[in-house]
Amino acid sequence: MKRHRQEKGYSLDKLAELTDSSKSYIWELENRDIRKPSGEKLTRIAQALEVTTDYLLDDTAEPGDEVLREAFFRKFSKLKPEDQEKIQQMIDMWGKKD
Repeated sequence: MKRHRQEKGYSLDKLAELTDSSKSYIWELENRDIRKPSGEKLTRIAQALEVTTDYLLDDTAEPGDEVLREAFFRKFSKLKPEDQEKIQQMIDMWGKKD
């Protein structure tokens, strides 16, 4: 988790703020051998870091296509409907090029 946080350029304070957590809670998740985050907190952290919860739980994992797709769809679902429609139109146009 620490690596993901640092790659995003987030300090402990910033990630804590984004996830409605305390700085000490984030530090403990990053540094303790035994971690037991709540599902809600884990989901918030995964969203802030733009990864899946499974990816956060597996320290040996590398982001693959599935993780990237899930992060994209999470962002896409938060867009306004008119912005989603524009993206769909772009995808449709790219598909016609083949």
